[in-house]
Amino acid sequence: QVQLVESGGGLVQPGGSLRLSCAASGFTFSSYGLSWYRQGPGKEREMVARISNTGVATRYAAAVKGRFTISRDNAKNTMYLQMNSLEPEDTAVYYCTRGWDVNDYWGQGTQVTVSS
Repeated sequence: QVQLVESGGGLVQPGGSLRLSCAASGFTFSSYGLSWYRQGPGKEREMVARISNTGVATRYAAAVKGRFTISRDNAKNTMYLQMNSLEPEDTAVYYCTRGWDVNDYWGQGTQVTVSS
């Protein structure tokens, strides 16, 4: 069965960095685009970044562009989100999901808290 497992979340001070990972199994990883979403406290879920199956194409939400970098390693069936210059507004549960614009499977999420 399809599984997506996020890791790498935690507590970080403003201006700090974290790298999230999403380990995938149960499908042909290199055939699918992937996305990161997040949901902050009291907020709606929003797309953060997406990456094509080859990794050539990427898209970012305006709020994270220039600070976050999405990448993938098809040999390891893993997607990453490098988050730099973190702000309190980035506090959220971060989810990885299969798909570019239609997302059919979701991970359980990993909490990112940005606070001093």
